[in-house]
Amino acid sequence: MKIPLLYLLIINALGFVLMLADKLKAKKNKWRIPEARLMGTAALGGSIGILAGMYAFRHKTQHPKFTMGVPVILALQVILATVLVIWLR
Repeated sequence: MKIPLLYLLIINALGFVLMLADKLKAKKNKWRIPEARLMGTAALGGSIGILAGMYAFRHKTQHPKFTMGVPVILALQVILATVLVIWLR
C-alpha cells in the first residue's frame, strides 16, 4: 500500500511543478510544456496536482480542455480507485 501512495504523491507533485514551470515559461514567452504532457500527467494519476497548479498559478483556467477535462479525469480516477478497493477486499 505504501508504493501506490508514494507514486501518487510524486506524480501529483510533478503535475503541480509542471504547471508552475509552464506558467513561468508563458510569462517569458519561452518554449512551453506541451498540453499533451500536462494532460498525460493528469491521466497517469497527477490530476490533483495539475488541478491545484491550475488554480494556484491561475494557469490554463480559461481552457475548457483543462477546466473540464482534468476534473473528469479526477472523477474517473476516484471511481476506479473506489471500485478497486471494493473489489480487492
